[in-house]
Amino acid sequence: MNKTKILKMTMLAMFVAIGVVISPILRVEGMCPMAHLINISCAVMMGPWYSLLCAVSIGIIRMIFLGIPPLALTGAIFGAFLSGVFYRISTRFIEKGSIIAAAIGEIIGTGIIGAIASYPVMTFIWGRSDLTWFFYVPSFIGGTLIGGAVALVFLFALKKTGMLVKIQKSLGAEVKSKKSSQSNDTVIEQNSNLVLNKKEFSQK
Repeated sequence: MNKTKILKMTMLAMFVAIGVVISPILRVEGMCPMAHLINISCAVMMGPWYSLLCAVSIGIIRMIFLGIPPLALTGAIFGAFLSGVFYRISTRFIEKGSIIAAAIGEIIGTGIIGAIASYPVMTFIWGRSDLTWFFYVPSFIGGTLIGGAVALVFLFALKKTGMLVKIQKSLGAEVKSKKSSQSNDTVIEQNSNLVLNKKEFSQK
């Protein structure tokens, strides 16, 4: 196992541990803002698959040891994955909006998809009979907005100091931005001009 894989496993374990510890903060049934902070942060730093694995691990631990209903999973896994997907897609086009895109992915994945998916799970598995398809949508969206806001402040602070890119690179993430792509285009253009100048000089 190389150094990058060890660092990824260590970072993942830290996210899971922190996520379990801080999950009770501001938590009510159907709303766990700190879970969304972890989801977005892990998605931006490690990508969609690690973020999904993190959310699943935290959810299972919370269900087993804290007695949380299956909302610990349905209210986390969809947003965690979509947050990472949205971030990866947005970094190809919008450098400054990529973190915001990660938060939007969390809101859509948890606030809408996860909330709707929670209805059959809580009704047929947990035995709740007083729910509707959109019962958890308001609380899930509220939780994602709170947790997403905290995540944005945290990640933008890291980005401003340059720590976010350093963390991403140390974890083996492919960091792309408009500036880097523009600088690459400039280098290519300069090289092509140099070749053309050499050809013209040799013809003379």
